[in-house]
Amino acid sequence: MMSRENLTNLILAALLLAVPLGAYALGQNFYITLATRIAILALAATGLNLALGLGGLVSFGHAAFFGIGGYAAGILATHGFSGDPLVFGLPGTNQMLVVWLVAVVVAGLVGLAIGAISLRTSGVYFIMITLAFAQMVYYFAISWPAYGGEDGLSILVRNQFPGVNTMRPLNFLLICYLVLIAAIGLFALIRASRFGSALQAARQNEVRVATVGIAPFRIRLTAFAISAAVTGLAGALFADLNRFVSPSMLSWHMSGELIVLIILGGVGRLFGPLAGAMLYVIFEYALGGITERWQFFLGLILLGVVLFARGGLLGFLAGRAKHG
Repeated sequence: MMSRENLTNLILAALLLAVPLGAYALGQNFYITLATRIAILALAATGLNLALGLGGLVSFGHAAFFGIGGYAAGILATHGFSGDPLVFGLPGTNQMLVVWLVAVVVAGLVGLAIGAISLRTSGVYFIMITLAFAQMVYYFAISWPAYGGEDGLSILVRNQFPGVNTMRPLNFLLICYLVLIAAIGLFALIRASRFGSALQAARQNEVRVATVGIAPFRIRLTAFAISAAVTGLAGALFADLNRFVSPSMLSWHMSGELIVLIILGGVGRLFGPLAGAMLYVIFEYALGGITERWQFFLGLILLGVVLFARGGLLGFLAGRAKHG
């Protein structure tokens, strides 16, 4: 018999697909774009959930990886359109598969470098050093006039996927949806693996993990790099959605937003990031047109979740069991 959490997960996944399909039938492309934004933010939060939910690593620097993925898409597309070579004479491209590969590799390598330094600390020091690295990347982007500086970088035409017209909102949504489901599947595989068990054990008791011959630092560093790579992929998709990249993708507000999504949905839960992204975007849309201070009301909801529903929205809907 299917557990309540698995049933809830299935309903969430179906809603994310069914609502935009209904909107497409009614000719309401705006709601398709809204669903695409939910999918991409959920993907970015799924990346962070690998580090935060499984490893207990409260990173305030994941906006750096999100922005790096965005700039990878923007820079490659710009050079692909103009024909000007990149560094070492490499060409630009407007092919999504290549852009995704570059975004994942670059974000993963930067995550590896940042993690190698940050993971030598813990607690509030880890939070602050990841924030410091993210701010360094943010100010670097602002002072990079070749790619727009603080004005950002426009992507004239959305990058292409083989055999698909990505300019059609529904087509692009389906691409983002499939990528999100693949990332959730990766999260599930990691959580169920020996590596995932070691990562969760290191979160609970680092000393005991070390006594059985497992190096907590290596486990966490690997998880942090994978987390950065997935978040970088989300950044590339976000840049394509908006056809624009700006330093705001790298700001600490973005890092905080991803953490809020996970807390709202349920820390460490399989579909927690999706539940949190749905709640966040719907709340933003519903109240954003009424008041500019809609974040105040979101803060009240977040406070209620922290105090009364620590399992997040999924915990409230599916019961106390952490994993379905």
